[in-house]
Amino acid sequence: MAAIDADNFKFETPQFDPRFPYQNQTKHCAQSYVDYHKCVSVKGEEFEPCKIFFKTFKSLCPVDWVEKWDDQRAAGKFPVNMDA
Repeated sequence: MAAIDADNFKFETPQFDPRFPYQNQTKHCAQSYVDYHKCVSVKGEEFEPCKIFFKTFKSLCPVDWVEKWDDQRAAGKFPVNMDA
């Protein structure tokens, strides 16, 4: 694991999203994952709003969930249509 440069470290958390005002962030996690992949399919990975969705789902979602969803998408069995 790489050492953290304390001088340049910036701790970021997801911004408040009024669609998910409560403590349980499960829906926020899942929706950000879907929004990211829809955004990337339309605008590409370098589009700044896509990066916000990426940071959000990476910080909120358990790694196991993301791996499972990635496997489902690769197999064409993800329950949400990612075509925007």
